[in-house]
Amino acid sequence: MKALIQRVSSASVTVDQQVVGAIHTGLLVLLGVEKDDTEQHLKKLAEKVLKYRVFSDENGKMNLNVQQAGGALLVVSQFTLAADTNSGLRPSFSTAAHPDNALKLYQDFVTYCRSFGIEVATGQFGADMQVALVNNGPVTFLLES
Repeated sequence: MKALIQRVSSASVTVDQQVVGAIHTGLLVLLGVEKDDTEQHLKKLAEKVLKYRVFSDENGKMNLNVQQAGGALLVVSQFTLAADTNSGLRPSFSTAAHPDNALKLYQDFVTYCRSFGIEVATGQFGADMQVALVNNGPVTFLLES
């Protein structure tokens, strides 16, 4: 399981000209689910996302996590993060989870994050989404479990 996290001043997801999820300060989480991922993977990755210190403290150092910074999460399913790009010039999706399993793990990831008391907005699984963001920094990290 992979999460590409971006520290944002704002982010939103639009489907069919309707905003389906939006946050102000926080993290945009692009989540890729691979075929061997389990509930353990999602919990480990969710906790890492929530605890990862990417927000500045009073001294300008990245010492605060998203909750300490008063932020929220916008979690968007990102099938292409599960691509195998090691050979050739076209991605292979043989390592990606089956859509049914990916949907369940995506939903469980969101539910697990919410259980920590943080606001979590979402995209729409499987939809053609338009993602808009203001990357603050820019600050972007790839986390894996």
